[in-house]
Amino acid sequence: MTDALERGRALITKLNPDLETVLGDRYDGLVPGFAESLIEWAYGRHYARPGLDLKTRQLCTIAALTVLGGQTGPQLKVNIEHTLAAGASREEIVEAIWQMAVYGGLPAAINGLNAAQEVFDTRNAPA
Repeated sequence: MTDALERGRALITKLNPDLETVLGDRYDGLVPGFAESLIEWAYGRHYARPGLDLKTRQLCTIAALTVLGGQTGPQLKVNIEHTLAAGASREEIVEAIWQMAVYGGLPAAINGLNAAQEVFDTRNAPA
């Protein structure tokens, strides 16, 4: 196991302990090793870097996914969950998304706000 994979797995434990299993179940049949590769590369080599705290990195991720538009909805929702787990408030998430109206346009920001609202509603739903 590489150091980056260990760092990625340690980080994911804080954000979404089931992520590697979920990704593996969904994609490893198509692309063997997909889940481990994503955890190692994205989380172990990028998110775990020094220089920005995890909450800030997650807010940047939300901003980028928002600007990319509606096709990133599933990834945006997962990363909104991760950003909450990293300590961001709902207000910070909404403001990061809304700021992207300037750069990605109103449709992209509205799609982002819809994704955030879905995540917030799911979290408030009775068990």
